[in-house]
Amino acid sequence: MAVVLVVAAGFAAQHFWAGRPQTVRPPEVVAGSPAVAEPDPSPGRPPTPSGGGPGGETDGRIVVDVSGKVRQPGIHRLPTGSRVADALRAAGGIKNGTDTTGLNRARLLTDGEQVVVGIPAPPPAATGPAGGGSAPAAGPVSLNSATAEQLETLPGVGPVLAQHILDYRAEHGGFRSIDELREVNGIGDRRFADLQSLVRP
Repeated sequence: MAVVLVVAAGFAAQHFWAGRPQTVRPPEVVAGSPAVAEPDPSPGRPPTPSGGGPGGETDGRIVVDVSGKVRQPGIHRLPTGSRVADALRAAGGIKNGTDTTGLNRARLLTDGEQVVVGIPAPPPAATGPAGGGSAPAAGPVSLNSATAEQLETLPGVGPVLAQHILDYRAEHGGFRSIDELREVNGIGDRRFADLQSLVRP
């Protein structure tokens, strides 16, 4: 009996020990993979604007002025590396019957350039001698068609006097004779004597 009681007490103690409440620990949090940050756009390559920035200034573009005998003269924005032919297309093309002699359509354009179509360039002013001063142009200068630059090639004629000659021509409908040059403000007898053989109406 004593042995049976001892064995029964041992089973009871084991059962009690196994059934006691135990402290439950929370599960450990498994660290997940770090989120991969989405790379920012490259700061050195901003998106290319389609309409250009304020005032028309855009990277990789140039601004040219196309004038003369084209269908849409004015300011045009073209990609860098454009040629004269591209500027003519942007201006709507050349008008029919326009003389394009001397127009190099394959020439590369530069920013701020003006392309003139079908209008003859003004004749260059005569170059003065190396010692300074203006030399008369080859042949008599026409008082009725000369530009201010051409008039300034005459001896003793500067920008102010050239403008006086142009003003007189505009007010009186041109010069009918060389003697009318005396009536221009700033031309006296001595200066007239120097000019009369170098000009024509």
